[in-house]
Parts: sequence; structure tokens; C-alpha cells
Amino acid sequence: MTSPSFSTETKSLLNLFAGEFPRSMLTVTIESGQNLTAGAVLGKIDSSGKFVLSLAAAGDGSETPIAILAEDCDASSADVEATAYFSGDFAQAALTLGTGHTVASILWGLVARQIYLRETTEA
Repeated sequence: MTSPSFSTETKSLLNLFAGEFPRSMLTVTIESGQNLTAGAVLGKIDSSGKFVLSLAAAGDGSETPIAILAEDCDASSADVEATAYFSGDFAQAALTLGTGHTVASILWGLVARQIYLRETTEA
């Protein structure tokens, strides 16, 4: 009997999850100029509706984190469609936070959106 194997992407996603709260996903447009990994904390630009890594000082709406990127996404040269989570339990250590954000600074805003950040022993 062979043991199951997991790809790096599967292992990465398993480390991202930190509980059983239902995860809801939507396809979003990641704005060009970014190369993001699964677990990036995303904000939405008000004027374009595109998603970017949320930066605390952005001032364009994207400073408010509203989603967690579900897959690696290379939008270096063009906008790319990707899947993002809008609810669920996620491991704090597996997240990528933009400049100016800390887990403490985004925690309650995400809880209000049913995105829960958990401390885990692995990520």
C-alpha cells in the first residue's frame, strides 16, 4: 500500500487552514504588478474593484483587509483572476501581511467578515 503524497501547493493550503469554519470562495481580479502567494491578505481598490495585498496606508479602499488569497498568483505583468476566501479559519503564521498591518490590527475587522485568524503550531 502506498502512502498518499501531496504537492507543495496542497501542503501549503493545508497549512493555511486552521479550523472547520465554512470557507466561502470567489474569483477576484488581482491587479497587475504583484506576485502573491496563497495566504496573502487582500484589500479591494474602490475605484477599480481589483484586489491587491492590503497595505495599511493605501488610502484607496484596499487598506481594509477583506479576503485571503487561496492560491499563488503571479500578476507581475497583467491582471490575473484568482480565487480568494471570504470566510473561514486561517493560520496566522501562514498569512502574508502588507506593510503596516499586524495580526492584531486586522483581527477584529476580519472577524466581522467571518474570517478567523488562529494561532497554530505549524504553518
